[in-house]
Amino acid sequence: MEGLIPLIVQLVSGAVGGNVAGALMKNLSLGTLGNSIVGILGGGLGGQILGMLGIATGAGDMDIGGIVGSVAGGGVGGGVLLAVVGVVKKALGK
Repeated sequence: MEGLIPLIVQLVSGAVGGNVAGALMKNLSLGTLGNSIVGILGGGLGGQILGMLGIATGAGDMDIGGIVGSVAGGGVGGGVLLAVVGVVKKALGK
């Protein structure tokens, strides 16, 4: 249970990060639902990758550093995955 809360924070942050990235890069946006889904996936993956690299993402720690790490990892992961998926979709559409 202790690892579940940071994961939820990463997933929600990923959804927010995906939507922020979609708003900033309108040519790569997948729409609100698409941005949210890709952001959630990216948030989970981003948090896990940062955890494997040893960068604090709050795996089990719900102090302020753990929360900030989870939000940052999830948000950045969501935004990055949205950009990657948007570029691939755009390239396949040509």
